[in-house]
Amino acid sequence: MRGELGRIVGAEHVLDAPPGSPYNRDCTRRRGLEGRADAVVLPGSAQEVAALLGWCYAHDVPLVPRGGGTGLTGGAVPVQGGVVCSLERLRAIRELEPALWRMLPEAGVSTRDVQRLARENGLFFGPDPGASEQSQIGGNVATNAGGPHGLKYGVTGAWVAGLEVVLAPGELVEVGGWAGKDVAGYDLKSLLVGSEGTLGVITAVRLRLLPAPEEALALVVFLGSRRAGCEGMGALLGSGLRPSVLDFMDAETLRMLSPSYPGEVPAGAGFGLIVEVDGTRSDVQEQRGALLEALAGAALAVQEPDDGQALWRWRDGVNGVLTGVRGAKVSEDVVFPRERLNEGLERFERMAGAHGLPSCAFGHGGEGNVHATVLVDPASERELQEAEAVGEELYALVVELGGSVAGEHGVGWLKGGRLESQWSPRAVDLHEQIKRAFDPKGLLNPGKKLARYPARSPVTSN
Repeated sequence: MRGELGRIVGAEHVLDAPPGSPYNRDCTRRRGLEGRADAVVLPGSAQEVAALLGWCYAHDVPLVPRGGGTGLTGGAVPVQGGVVCSLERLRAIRELEPALWRMLPEAGVSTRDVQRLARENGLFFGPDPGASEQSQIGGNVATNAGGPHGLKYGVTGAWVAGLEVVLAPGELVEVGGWAGKDVAGYDLKSLLVGSEGTLGVITAVRLRLLPAPEEALALVVFLGSRRAGCEGMGALLGSGLRPSVLDFMDAETLRMLSPSYPGEVPAGAGFGLIVEVDGTRSDVQEQRGALLEALAGAALAVQEPDDGQALWRWRDGVNGVLTGVRGAKVSEDVVFPRERLNEGLERFERMAGAHGLPSCAFGHGGEGNVHATVLVDPASERELQEAEAVGEELYALVVELGGSVAGEHGVGWLKGGRLESQWSPRAVDLHEQIKRAFDPKGLLNPGKKLARYPARSPVTSN
C-alpha cells in the first residue's frame, strides 16, 4: 500500500499511524476514542486528493478526510481503519479580492489566518469556532462550525459561495461560485457543507466576506436567576436588538469561573450574559442604550470591561477550568428552542442530580445552543457510566422540546443514529439515499454522520 500511495503524493508524505498517533484521534475526549489508520497521506494538491480517492475506490479502502483534528465528536477518527487524508499541506490563498469582498483559501488554511487576512484588508469573516489557530477552513465547512458570533453572522455555511471538492470515485469538481444569485439547480454546495467528509473531500472554499464593523462593544450582564436570565435574553431580542453575541453561563459555571473573571462578580449572581454589539460608533452607542433599557430592573449589574480581549480569553478558558474541577467533564452540544431554554436547563440540572453528578451549562443563548456539562472523576467507571446515562436522557429531552441533537460540533461518530429520533422515517431514508448517491461504496468517512444507529465496528476506547 505505502509504495502505491507514495507514487501519488511522494513517499515522504505517506506516514505510519501506530497506536497513540495524533492522526488516530481528534479532540474527542470521550473515553479516549481512538481509531487505527492503515496509513496517513498528506496530499499537496487537489489533484493528488482526487488521485488518492481514486486509488481508495479502486481498492475498496476507506478514506477519512482530516483537517486540524479539533473536532469533538470523533468525526476525523479512522474507526474502520483505511487511509487518513490529512489536508494540512493545502495552505494556499488562491484569491484574495478585497474590493469584491471575497477570498479563496485551500482547505488547510487555518481559521485564524482566514480571519487575519480578512481583517488586514478591512474585511470581516464572522464564524469564530474554538481552536482557531489549529482548526482549518475545510474542516469548518465540513462540520458547518459555529461560534459565539453565529447569532448575527451565521455559522460557516452562511459564508460559503462555492466549493472545490473531490467526489467518488475520484473526480475533482466545483459547486457554487461567485455569482451573486444562482437558483439554477439543486443546492449541492449546501448539501456538502456540514457533510463531515461523508459525501466528498473539500479542497478549497470560496468565501464571501463583509466590511469589518467599525467598532464592537461587549457588556457582561449579571442576573439573579436562570429564569431571569432567560427572560432577559428574550427581552433583548424581543426589543428588536440584534447583538452579534448573546452567550450565557449558568450559576455553577459562573461560580467556577469567578476567580479568573477580569472584574467582580456581584453577590447573588445566578446567571451571566456576555452581550456584544457592533457596527458604526454611533450604532454601537445606540445599541448600548437600548440594551440597558431592555434590561432595566432585571439586571443585578451591567459591566463594561476595559479590556475586551481579556474578557474573551476568560470566556475561551471555560472548558479548561471546568475540566480541572474534578479531572474530566462530559459535555453535550445540543439546541433547545429559545422559548424553552429555561425549561431545558432546569430539567437537565435535575437529570444530572438524579445521577449524583454535579453539572453546569453555558453556551450561545441567543440560538438556544447549550453545552450541557457534567463533571466527573475520570478514574470512576461508575461516574462515567452515569454521565452517559445523563446524556441519553438529555437527548430524549431535546427531541421532546423540539430542539436539535447537534448545534455546532457535528454528528461524527459519537452522535451516530441520534438523527433517527429527531427526524421522520422518510427524512432518514432520504439522508441515507443521498449518502449512497454520492458514495455508492460507502468508503468516504465510514461510520460518521449516520442517521440510524449503526452496528458499532471495533474501535479503541481507553
